[in-house]
Parts: sequence; C-alpha cells; structure tokens
Amino acid sequence: MRSHGIRQRKKRERMDFVYLIAGLALLVLAGDALVRGAVALSLRLGIPALIVSATVVAFGTSAPELLVAVQAALDGAPGIAYGNVVGSNIANVLLVLGLPAIFAPIAACGPDGRRNLYFMLGATTLFIVLCLCGAIEWWGGLLLVGFSMLMVWDSIGQARISMSAGETAEDLAELEDVDPQMAPWKIAALVVAGVVGLPVGAGLLIDGATSIARDFGVSEAAIGLTLVAVGTSLPELATAVMAAVRKQADVVMGNVIGSNIFNLTAIFGAAALVAPMPVPEEIANRDIWVMLACSLIVVPYVLFCRRICRLTGAAFMAVYGAYVFFALA
Repeated sequence: MRSHGIRQRKKRERMDFVYLIAGLALLVLAGDALVRGAVALSLRLGIPALIVSATVVAFGTSAPELLVAVQAALDGAPGIAYGNVVGSNIANVLLVLGLPAIFAPIAACGPDGRRNLYFMLGATTLFIVLCLCGAIEWWGGLLLVGFSMLMVWDSIGQARISMSAGETAEDLAELEDVDPQMAPWKIAALVVAGVVGLPVGAGLLIDGATSIARDFGVSEAAIGLTLVAVGTSLPELATAVMAAVRKQADVVMGNVIGSNIFNLTAIFGAAALVAPMPVPEEIANRDIWVMLACSLIVVPYVLFCRRICRLTGAAFMAVYGAYVFFALA
C-alpha cells in the first residue's frame, strides 16, 4: 500500500514537471504567434513601424507575464505573480542583455533611451513603494495601470515626432520574422493561436509550478523568480539574441526597458485589479532590492551611451547564475 502511494506521488511529480514545461513552451509559442500576427496586421493597416514597436511588440512580448500574473491572482498564488514580474525584470537585465552581448556589443542609448530609462526608474520606484505597504490593493493596481498608459501615450507621441529618423517597417518586419504582405488568413490564424494559447499555457504553468513548490518545500515566490520568470522572459530573450545575430543589437536595450516598464505597471497592475496581492516576505526583504540594483546598473550605460561589451555580458550572466542559486537555496 505504501509503495503504491509512493508510485502515485512520483507520477504526480512527473506530471507537474510536464505541466510546467508544456505551459512554458505554449507561452513562448503563443506569444511569438501573437507578436508576429499583430505586427503583420499593424503593418498591413499602415500603422508606422515605430508605433508598432513601442506598443504592439512591447506588449506582445510581455503577454506571457500578463497571463501568468492574472492567473496567479485568480488562483490565490501571489508569490508566483510577484516572482514572475520581479524575476522577469531581473532576468531582462542580467540575462536578456548579458547573453546577446556575448554575440555582439549592445548599444545602450538611442533617440528615446534616456526618456524611457526615466520611465523605468519611476515605475520601479512606484512598485517598490507599493510593495512596502505590505500588499498591493486595487488602488495600487490602478496607479500602476495609469502609469503604463502614460508611458504608452508618451511613446506614441515620441514615435510620431522622430518618425523620419526611426526604423523602417522593413527593419521591424525582418527583426520579428514577419512578412509585411502576409495573407489575411495567416494573420488571423497567428492572432487566434496567440490569444487561445496564452491563457492555456499560463494555466498549465501555474498548476505545475505551485505543485512543484509544495512537493519540494520551495516557496511559490522562489519558483516564480526562477523557472517562471525565465520561461516568461524567453520572448524577450529570443528577440534580443536574434537582434544581436542580425547585427541589430541597438534595439535590445529599448526592448528590455520597455518590457520592464510593462511588467511592473500594466502586468502587475492588472493582477492587482483582479485580487489583492500580499507581498511575500522574501520578495520584500531581498528581491525588489535586487531588481532595483539591476535597474540602476543600466543607468550609466544609457546616460553615457556606453556599449555593453562581451566581457560585461559574461559578468551579467555570472551574476544571474549566482542570483538563481541563492533564490532556490
């Protein structure tokens, strides 16, 4: 009888990992489909590439984090929601900037680099202040969503002003692996696949992650900070590596900063509007400060237009590896 129980428990543990991996894979594939479909649709409708990049691409690559955060709020798992958002922002700086820099140096400034940097620092500060209150309630979520809307409005305005000097539709289409003349049925198929696949993937991932956390005695926040955060950051990582390989690494920093702002404001704000989000102790005592340090790391690079070289990229990767080790310890 006891051996039967042990076999059942091991079988359940294996299924938890299957759910986790399947959820991550589905999130990545569905997120990529949504971004490609949305970019193709926007370009066919004649929306300028800069506006598409500032809104559709930034939001689309953050869609996995959004679905995971909202699903975690609905399931009463705030640790995964916090770990997902905070861990994704840490991974965006140390992993998403570090790995592509090994392929090609990353330019850390652009026409709107400083402006967006200030938005990221503002969003990080607002998020930390709300966390120090012990829980982020609906009114905090409203503040975060409002900040996100302000950033999007400013980005669209700046894109229109700098249109003549910005990237072309062809550049954006090439980076996102999109045919600007894609057939309407293909666009519809990609968008539907993204819209349907994202919530299914988020549900599988949350189910697997929470069960693994319970079975191995690891906190939900730790799972969110590592496995979930890395998994939901894969769209940003894939975009960054592809940009570096195609010698377009100059766009990487902008994507990272934009994603970090979306994660803290639109994504966690939406989760807080769904349900109150109490702050786990380890998040408040350690991880929000690591996230703040990562945000400050990029400041001198952006303000002084310095490139992130291969050696710095390797150092970022090493620091991220050490952080993951201590987060799971």
